[in-house]
Parts: sequence; C-alpha cells; structure tokens
Amino acid sequence: MGRISDNFTVLTLALAIGIYFKPEYAIFNSRIATIVVLFGILTTSKIFYRLILYPDYFSPLKHIDTPAKRSWLTGNSPNFLLDTPYPELREWATSKPNQDLIRYYIVANLERVILTSPRALGELLVTKNYDFEKPELVRVSLRRITGDGILLAEGEEHKIQRKNLMPAFAYRHIKNLYPVFWGKSVEMVKLIEEDLKSRKANGNNDNTVQISNWASRATLDIIGVAGMDHDFDSLRHPDNSLSQSYRKIMSSPPLLMKILFVLGMLVGTPGWTHSLPTKRNKDIRESGEVIRNVARQMIRQKKAKMEDPKAETGIDIISVALSSGTFDEENLVDQSMTFLGAGHETTASALQWAVYALCKNPNVQTRLRDEVRANLPSLDDPTPISATAIDNLPYLNAVCNEVLRFYPSVPTTIRKAVRDTSIAGKHIPKDTTFTLSPHILNRMEELWGPDANKFNPDRFMGPGKANTGGAVNNYAFLTFLHGPRSCIGQGFAKAELACLIAATVGRFHMELKFPDAKLETREAATVSPRDGVLALLTPLEGW
Repeated sequence: MGRISDNFTVLTLALAIGIYFKPEYAIFNSRIATIVVLFGILTTSKIFYRLILYPDYFSPLKHIDTPAKRSWLTGNSPNFLLDTPYPELREWATSKPNQDLIRYYIVANLERVILTSPRALGELLVTKNYDFEKPELVRVSLRRITGDGILLAEGEEHKIQRKNLMPAFAYRHIKNLYPVFWGKSVEMVKLIEEDLKSRKANGNNDNTVQISNWASRATLDIIGVAGMDHDFDSLRHPDNSLSQSYRKIMSSPPLLMKILFVLGMLVGTPGWTHSLPTKRNKDIRESGEVIRNVARQMIRQKKAKMEDPKAETGIDIISVALSSGTFDEENLVDQSMTFLGAGHETTASALQWAVYALCKNPNVQTRLRDEVRANLPSLDDPTPISATAIDNLPYLNAVCNEVLRFYPSVPTTIRKAVRDTSIAGKHIPKDTTFTLSPHILNRMEELWGPDANKFNPDRFMGPGKANTGGAVNNYAFLTFLHGPRSCIGQGFAKAELACLIAATVGRFHMELKFPDAKLETREAATVSPRDGVLALLTPLEGW
C-alpha cells in the first residue's frame, strides 16, 4: 500500500517545487493557494486509494481468503474506530476452518491478517519468529509507558536481553518469591476488610468494593518488592506519585484522540497524535518521567546496597540483572519500567477478571474457597507460605488457568513482517500486518472442544490436563504467546495471581453489585471490565 501512496507524495512535492520556481503556473497567482490545493489533491488521492482501490485491485495479499462483505469506510468491521472486531473474528475463524490465514479490513480499510491455525502460529511465533516484529507505531506508543526494555527489543538485542534476564524468572528463583506474593495478598485483603469495618462503624453498610483499585495497588507493590527490592506501599498510600502516574497512563484515551488517530491512519501519519498538546499526551509524558525517575532512584539504591559487602544479595529481578553485568544504568531503567508497567497491570487485570468470573460462577467460587481454607494457613498465621503449598492446590491452579484462558489481559497483539517471507505456504510480502488474538484462539472449538466458549475450570482437572486443559495443541493457549517472544514473566504472573485469588476468595464471599448488567470493557494497555468490577464483598469468619 505504501509504494503507490508514497508516489502521490513525491509527485505533489515535485509539483510544489516546480510552482515555486515557475510562479506563472501558480493557481490564482498564489504559491500558498497552489500548495493548499496540491495538498488537498494529495490527501484526497491517498484516501481514495486506501478506501476504494487498494483492497480490490492493489493488495499483494489477494491470494489470502477474505470475508465477502466489506464497507468502503469500516472494512469488515462494524466499528468506526480502531477496535478489534472480536465477534466477527470468531465467526470467520469458525466459518472458515483450516484456512490458516484470513485477510480482513478494519476502519479506513486498513489491511490485517489473522492467524487461525497452529500451523501458521508455529511459523510466526517460533520457526520464523524474527521475520516479524512489533510495528514501529506500537513500539513508539508503548515506549512512553514501558521504556525501551525487553518488551520492545527485537532481533539479536532481544536474544541477549532475554538470555541475561531469564535467571530472574526461573522457577527456582520464583519459588523464593511466593512469600512476597502471599504477604501482599494478605495485606490487601486485610486492608479491604478494615475499610469495610470502618464504613460500618460510621453507619455505612455498603460493602461495594472496586476490585481494580485494590488489584492495581497490590500488584504494583508486589512488582516493587519482587522486582526492585523496594516496597512502594501503594496499598496503604494509594496517592503516592507512582500509583497516580499509572492511573493516568492506564486510563482509556478520549474519543477525540481515537478519531484523530484514525484520521492519521487515513493520510499515513498516525503518529502525529502523540505530539499534539493534549492533556492526555501531557499526562503520559509527565507520568512517564515520574516512573523513569523512580526506577533510576531504585536502581542506584540497589547498586549501593550490592556494593556493601555486609548487605545480603536480593532475590529481586534487578539484582539478577545487575549481577549479569550486561545492562548499563539507562537500560536497567528501561527494563524496570517494563516490569513495573507490564508486570503489574496485566496481573491486576487478571485479578479483576478472576473476581468477575467467580461472581458469575458461584459454584466455582464455593468449591475454590473450600479447597483454599482446607489447605492454606489462616491469614493471621505469620508463617511464610511455601511455593509447594500454593502449587499443590489443583482447583486453585485450574481456576487461574481458566481465567487466563478465557479472559486474557492482552487479548490481541500485532506483528509486522520485516522482510518478504511465507506463512503456511503463502507468500507474505514485507510490511504485512498480522493479528494474533489469544481472545479468539483460546476459545476455538476446533482446539478446545464444544465447550470452548464456556468458563469451566474442570477442563484443567484430571490426569494430564493440569497444564493443557485437554487442548489438542500447544498453540491453543496463547495468553503468554509461545516461542522466543513468549512472556518472560509468565511463571511470575501465574504464581502472583494464584496467591491473590486464594487470599481474596478465602476471606470474602463475592457478588457483583450489578449482576445483570451487560459486560463492557475498558481497552488500554490491557483489557478489563469498564467499571473495574464493582463487587459486594462479605467477610467470612473462621480463616
């Protein structure tokens, strides 16, 4: 698409330069009027080409099957914004089995290809992994939040970073962090209980709790202690600068910004919205600086501590990274921003989905509570919990896996071909954009059976099912992706989520405040219920 569109730009610039040197050919004898007219022609030509001509006549991907119905404005999607059309994607994946790839169009007829088979996924994620990268626009957007760490590294740089960070995420290391996960989970639960008691003492019997608020604070504290050997104490002090910064960053962009972004995509300059003097851009810029400065301060403190021969070596992620000797200070700051941002927000979203699912499935909630209370120590027991105690609860781990399968915090990710290649025997030209959607693959009947679209933790129970859920292929569960670019922190996240869920369900009976309300989601860096999960929590005695 870019080559012909770029030709319009070159031609228009050439005409503008010609007019400058040959003013007698200027429209209305005005160079400015001429440039305005030429710019209008350029823009109109680009839009006409993108909306009308490209999909039917110029796409190099015409050999890939595409849905029949397509609007010239919104493509195959019903949305006028850059929202992923999940219902339509699921329908296409179901109605076009064994296709491997499906070509579709979103607003402004932007071309995408979704992978729908294990064969295609295996090539993109594993055997030809480095033929595909995150698009530059995605990287620029994320870099403002997560820094330039392992999440955004590509090629050889990514291999080096992953190799040197892997020891921090090995199971033998993570198992030493379970007391941190459990301690913060217990702290969260007790503070919620204190808040409810305080309300009641003041004559307020409303036991509504917004789960997102507590989940984000707890996971930020956990990644602070486990990742940087520093307790941000967000649970007790929610208005600290770091917590406030993430609240601003993780909010959904306003509608106007979404519309401007689409307009930018139409004319081929989507990144221009990042430089607009809007409140959101200002909030992201200032919040990013706060997060970066906090990370730098923590790293310098950790360096000083590690240089003290009397100090104990920490078990946190940054201690491992520093010990490797591979990263300079600025790169460590980037890695810290990655773990702080991606590490806490994804698990916070997962905990929201867990509470939502347990409220929607009270029988699952009761069964899980019985297992937790029968096998884990009371929340008042100060003895540090062991990894074995958590890992040996089959139903707890089944519930965690089913939450992660059914409600992936990042339901879609994007990759772009950086060179001409092939997928499933089909030629893929450079710059082809791919959609990888755990939200779709994790619920495909072809991979999970007829109850794929039902929340059912029992699929992970029974011999040989604890990790697979009975799925017929390794690529059926894509929440953490697969291969060299799979989530390096998945073991960390699973253990953290298990502790948070166990402590919460063990102490509270949970119901949704509005059980019959239609589920609406908030789409930002992660996807979660729009209301933050307003739940009625009733403290339970005896544990």
